[in-house]
Amino acid sequence: MSAAIELQQLGQKAASCTACGLAPSRTQVVFGVGAFDADIMFVGEAPGRNEDLQGEPFVGAAGKLLDRLLTEIGVDREDVYIANVLKCRPPGNRDPRTEEIDACKGYLRTQMELIDPKVVVTLGNFATKLLLKRNVGITRLRGQVYPWWRRHIVPTFHPAAALRSGDRVTDQMREDFALVSQLLSAAPDVPVGAESEETVEQLGLFG
Repeated sequence: MSAAIELQQLGQKAASCTACGLAPSRTQVVFGVGAFDADIMFVGEAPGRNEDLQGEPFVGAAGKLLDRLLTEIGVDREDVYIANVLKCRPPGNRDPRTEEIDACKGYLRTQMELIDPKVVVTLGNFATKLLLKRNVGITRLRGQVYPWWRRHIVPTFHPAAALRSGDRVTDQMREDFALVSQLLSAAPDVPVGAESEETVEQLGLFG
């Protein structure tokens, strides 16, 4: 069975998911969107109001900034895959809760396995902490490349944080997107972080 069909079937399963307390308040599940064979996969935090209404991640102002940063490195949005840690909007856009992440992360795990991207870009603290298993803020983790189970993770700020904070954070995101571009071009001088390669079991998300 092709990855595209398996992703479609997984999305259909997620559409009726009631594994956590977010199901009653959602308008719809925001599963993910993009190329099933993408070289770049973005992982955000959770859907916001616009995403909950439209059923697609990053469709508001944060999505427009993401699109612009992609264009600056010569990548089209339709050539990447975009998903979130949570597939349902937390009420009032509050932070995801541990039990919600635990209930939902299996969908993200399978999405990553099927797409098998070369680079995973984590947007903000929740996605970065889930995948890297480090209780360190995004400000300290961004600006580096982390080897991660046959691929690389590039942590960066969530676009919504850049919109709140202004040009300085947006410029730092540009630096991180430049790292992504270097990785895809197999540039030899990409500064790789100090993280050692771990097994699938040690990574937890794939356990």
